Amino acid sequence: MSNTHTASSQPKNKAGKVSFASMIGSAVESYDFFIYGTAAAGWFGQVFFHTTEPIVGILAAFATMAVGFFMRPLGGYLAGHYGDRLGRKTVLLWSLLAMGGATVLIGALPTYEQVGVIAPILLILLRMIQGIGFGAEWGGAVLMACEHAPAHHRGFFGAVPQIGIPLGLLMANGAFLVSTALFEGDWVWRAPFLVSVVMVGVGMYIRLGVSESPDFEKAKADNTLVKQPALQVIREDWRKVLQIAGARLAETGGYYIATSFMLSYVLLANVAPKENVLWGTMIGSALGLVSHLLYGAWSDRIGRKPVFLLGTIFTIAFGIPMFMMINSGVVVMIVAAVAIALLLSHDPIFAVEASWFTEQFPPEVRSSGISLGYNCASLIAGTLPFIATALFSQVGWIGPALLFSLLGVISTMCALKMRETAPVKVEALGESPPVGKGNVLATAAVRH
Repeated sequence: MSNTHTASSQPKNKAGKVSFASMIGSAVESYDFFIYGTAAAGWFGQVFFHTTEPIVGILAAFATMAVGFFMRPLGGYLAGHYGDRLGRKTVLLWSLLAMGGATVLIGALPTYEQVGVIAPILLILLRMIQGIGFGAEWGGAVLMACEHAPAHHRGFFGAVPQIGIPLGLLMANGAFLVSTALFEGDWVWRAPFLVSVVMVGVGMYIRLGVSESPDFEKAKADNTLVKQPALQVIREDWRKVLQIAGARLAETGGYYIATSFMLSYVLLANVAPKENVLWGTMIGSALGLVSHLLYGAWSDRIGRKPVFLLGTIFTIAFGIPMFMMINSGVVVMIVAAVAIALLLSHDPIFAVEASWFTEQFPPEVRSSGISLGYNCASLIAGTLPFIATALFSQVGWIGPALLFSLLGVISTMCALKMRETAPVKVEALGESPPVGKGNVLATAAVRH
């Protein structure tokens, strides 16, 4: 009997409970991570880097933002290793504590005017901790959902934790809109960080109530745990890790161009107030609460690859039209451009990543494989708001527009090389891949 039989035989109601718990934790961590991007674009350049030149301050703030992304592979490595050694649930609890603690402390930091250069140094250190915590979050969250889910519904249940990302973004942008209306001065950006302490408490309470992954428990009972799972993946599956990283670029890189960079772009180009971008992001995120589930369920019916490619190919096509809509200066067009970028570029890719990436690795190294692949994309994605800003300063809006489309090209090429793993497609092709590295879930899908 395959390791996945344990997962596929779990009742749907239990899978739903675990997926919901994973989603809530992901929402909290996403909120913590995303409020930094909003604060960096709108406030941190002046507050922590004390510059009177707007583009210099934004570049400095985005450079600090990138530090968190650079730390995410380390978080992915640690989460992968300990997720495969100690369990998915343990990693989820510690990642939430690390992320939440760093976020609250950012809200309490002194400014450059108060303590000088110590302020940006402390900000960078806390951003590093944020990056490690966020890098550790995703792999455990989606594995808990996918490994509890029935095989033929893995796309749907795997997409549930992904809702935590748009929900976290929705809460983050909503927090800044409310904070802007209620407060003045530093409290506008401090309040969204400080309120995170309540959300972390709720997330911890919910996560403590879920059971460990059945696939991990079976691997532990069968004594098949690997001593150095992350190192094994790096040695034996590094090509697959890089392939996953490349496949993610349209989703993660495109996301930060369409949201974080766009917040600063509308100001630098004197197009519109940044609140218009915030509203577009919020509407797109609200639609994402439904679209992720639809895309995930769709991938169970027609396969992971077609849904994934819908998003990557749309990214290629939408780069220039998106900026033309923004440049119109019309509020409705700006809001629509950002919302469409999230709904049709980001969401089809992100919804499918949980199940498709999970199905590429066997249980004993699965946490390491997907965590490393997922977070390696951050090494590039974290620099993209900075690069997009630099391109705009040199060649105008066409630079970041073409950069957005280029990400779609890279992801499309990588996705085309990845093997389809959805049970409905594997069964239709009559395939029975050999049990082994990267094929355990696919084989189990044929049997069920």
